[in-house]
Amino acid sequence: HSTPSFLACHIFTLVLGSENACEKTSFMFLRQELPVRLANIMKEISLLPDNLLRTPSVQLVQSWYVQSLQEILDFKDKSSEDSGAIHSFTDTVIKIRNRHNDVIPTMAQGVIEYKESFGIDPVTSQNVQYFLDRFYMSRISIRMLLNQHSLLFGGKINPAHPKHIGSIDPSCNVVEVIRDGYESAKRLCDLYYMSSPELILEELNAKSPGQPMQVVYVPSHLYHMVFELFKNAMRATMEHNADRCIYPPIHVHITLGNEDLTVKMSDRGGGVPMRKIDRLFNYMYSTAPRPRVETSQATPLAGFGYGLPISRLYAQYFQGDLKLYSLEGYGTDAVIYIKALSTDSIERLPVYNKAAWKHYKANHEADDWCVPSSEPKDMTTFRSI
Repeated sequence: HSTPSFLACHIFTLVLGSENACEKTSFMFLRQELPVRLANIMKEISLLPDNLLRTPSVQLVQSWYVQSLQEILDFKDKSSEDSGAIHSFTDTVIKIRNRHNDVIPTMAQGVIEYKESFGIDPVTSQNVQYFLDRFYMSRISIRMLLNQHSLLFGGKINPAHPKHIGSIDPSCNVVEVIRDGYESAKRLCDLYYMSSPELILEELNAKSPGQPMQVVYVPSHLYHMVFELFKNAMRATMEHNADRCIYPPIHVHITLGNEDLTVKMSDRGGGVPMRKIDRLFNYMYSTAPRPRVETSQATPLAGFGYGLPISRLYAQYFQGDLKLYSLEGYGTDAVIYIKALSTDSIERLPVYNKAAWKHYKANHEADDWCVPSSEPKDMTTFRSI
């Protein structure tokens, strides 16, 4: 196998009900699929610039992937009728999931180590951006597989979410998740600024008027996105309106149509210039102060400036998207698109092939449009709390 297979049929079979979830079937699927996904992204890690590969943090991440691949391959010849092997496989899946808990901040630390030692140039920045989008998307997909198996067959049932099938909620209440994300961001904002903007939430179910706003989705993915967007909106609102001490509310509009569920979050935090929008999703551009390495137990990605690009990957993973539209001097609209139908929610996966190899190896030609030779002097940056 050289390319990952689509997970949609596997995951959404599990959504039909836990009685359809077979540990033997999952074992046979994962022992074949996980090595393919791990090997694909490990090939791309090996194509990174040598100086980046040699940073202690990237070497540590690389060692985790090598170890996890070997542990999965140990089950290649095990019989699917061997209950002991299947039980041991579940333990191994949980161990691998825990080992990879801090992959994102550790890789981010490696990029910081590289930047501090060698600086950045346009070609390297472009290649690292391309790689990290694919690397983190791959991690989302691998973690989805690990979580599904460990939650379904790891022996622990979450009493708070008895109807969840692994990490998937067949009837994800979007409004509830958004309110949870707001409350978490509000607590953080109150801690920093002693106040916070209110939330005004409007919903329209155009698909099934009068019915709750529900989709088949992974609530933790949606929560991650809205929590990050609320943090950004609150910080911008508090700082832009600090002189008046009047903080306009954050408006959230949720609409469910036949194809899309759309969440639009609008703030009056002053917005950002158009030229900076793309930078908000650039891993190499963040000018946040060097953070201490966060663990998975801390506030997610604080200080790395990775909140927005990772959130966009979560949206894109099941064929959705996350976009920003800013009115400089007024505020910003952030829009999350999610597929309304689970049958459309097919994984978006990076595949290592000749085209990917060429991207890393080809010399990038000069732009064929003229660009400004300098930028405005005011280089204030927009980043998360």
